[in-house]
Amino acid sequence: MTRPIHAALAATFLTGAARAASCGGAAARLTVDRIKLPAGFTIAVYADNIPDARSMTLAPDGTVFVGNREKDKVYAVTNRRVVTIASGLHTPNGVAFRDGSLYVAEVSRVLRFDHVLDWLEQPAAARSTLKPAIVSDTFPSDAHHGWKYLASGPDGFLYLQVGAPCNICDRGDPYAAIWRMKPDGSALEIFARGVRNSVGFAWHPDTKALWFTDNGRDELGDNVPPDELNTAPTPGLHFGYPYCHGGTIADPEFGRDHPCANYTAPAQNLGPHVAALGLKIYNGSMFPAAYRKQIFIAEQGSWNRSQPSGFRVTLVRLEGNRPVTYETFAEGWLQGSRAWGRPVDILEMPDGSLLVSDDAAGVIYRIAYRG
Repeated sequence: MTRPIHAALAATFLTGAARAASCGGAAARLTVDRIKLPAGFTIAVYADNIPDARSMTLAPDGTVFVGNREKDKVYAVTNRRVVTIASGLHTPNGVAFRDGSLYVAEVSRVLRFDHVLDWLEQPAAARSTLKPAIVSDTFPSDAHHGWKYLASGPDGFLYLQVGAPCNICDRGDPYAAIWRMKPDGSALEIFARGVRNSVGFAWHPDTKALWFTDNGRDELGDNVPPDELNTAPTPGLHFGYPYCHGGTIADPEFGRDHPCANYTAPAQNLGPHVAALGLKIYNGSMFPAAYRKQIFIAEQGSWNRSQPSGFRVTLVRLEGNRPVTYETFAEGWLQGSRAWGRPVDILEMPDGSLLVSDDAAGVIYRIAYRG
């Protein structure tokens, strides 16, 4: 679901996105008015010239740190200015900020950049001397689903996933799992199993339960299986992969003797092959009250579906702790069968606006409500 786009498919689906990236986000600024939002909402480019903009995290002073998957750099966006804070890294997709330090997850290790905010105003030559500490280097080096999402939980632990090193396989631990550890790398443990590849975590502000997306397997057709939105209020749950998909679909290769009833079903099935990635449970005050404590999801978009799906931001509405609707909130990155952008991650800002990263156009958008 989140593999790189094949060359032939790129020519069909991502012509506009490639043009946006090559123009340093200029094309995204010209086409952002194609994005449709509910009445009263606006969208604009917050920052551009961020190649392969992926996961985001926020520092208390408003600095946004941005990781990437295809490049080797981590960026900081401060006062709309983009600076490179680290380079020469191996797929630094995951980023998290806590206690004055920036944590970066590569494929096989987690790094910590201390006092990182003090370096932002330094010349590029000085920033290049910023050296990280290694928090943990115990994770597998598999490239397939090897990129990490990283987030700091309300329990004080850092959370990240180890994706399945395949489309469908049964490799056991440490794969297809969400892990957590203390910020110093100790107390490393599996929090949830049966998760093919999650690239987005969020915690409910009231219950503190973990919610996460999961990308469904490929090669079962255009409409099977769905991507998933899951919730794990406690550790130790198993969400089915590779035996069961979407709560009810037994895998044709691994599902025998593994009934779906044995596993935790998704809280909400999402669209098939939409590549659901980052999510945010909105807790701000800018948006109308109907959006508070509801779940926004960035759907990066399909790479192998005959009719493209995803390429949008969706909204899952909750009543209590139960999803009741799954609907489109923002769309327009897909025009016919071609996409000029691909939403990846969502970040809530102190003023209540939402930032959305786009790894194809190399930009970050800001969604605001003006009534």
